[in-house]
Amino acid sequence: MEKLRESLHEAPIIDKDGYSYLVHPLSNGVPMLEPELLREVVVGVTRAADLDVDKIVAPEAMGIHIATALSLQTDIPLVVIRKRSYGLEDEVPLHKTTGYSESEMFINDIEAGDDLLIVDDLLSTGGTMAAICEALDDIGADISDIVVVFRKQGDSALDDTDYDVTSLLDISVDQNGVTIHD
Repeated sequence: MEKLRESLHEAPIIDKDGYSYLVHPLSNGVPMLEPELLREVVVGVTRAADLDVDKIVAPEAMGIHIATALSLQTDIPLVVIRKRSYGLEDEVPLHKTTGYSESEMFINDIEAGDDLLIVDDLLSTGGTMAAICEALDDIGADISDIVVVFRKQGDSALDDTDYDVTSLLDISVDQNGVTIHD
């Protein structure tokens, strides 16, 4: 995880109304995402995740490129949980609340009994992930594993659930930069 660690120390931190926000290629698409970094992350996720699953699930938007590369590497189909409804048959809406926003997301192509790996770039407040897990539970799917690239230290909406999250790196972010917790 050398490139990933190095990229964190190079990433800008911006203030968003008193919230120290990490701007990183994996989480924001800027600065430019180098293929070597994405490759290293996918190898890390491959090593950390339970890949004996039916589908990889990623929330829109910034988990998509990680999950796409993982799907190509493993031949496991990919389902994207979207921010927009298309009104397709069996579409399942979910409401998410994070530390800084509220919105709706939409699930298709997940059925009761599907074994799932959820992949995302960042777990911060856990609001998005908790809402996704609840919606997938309601469908009757089995969440075999959840893997994120970065997990911010601190309380998470997942703390009150039965789900564990594996992260490639645990971090904290403040106006002075990123601290990696080993």
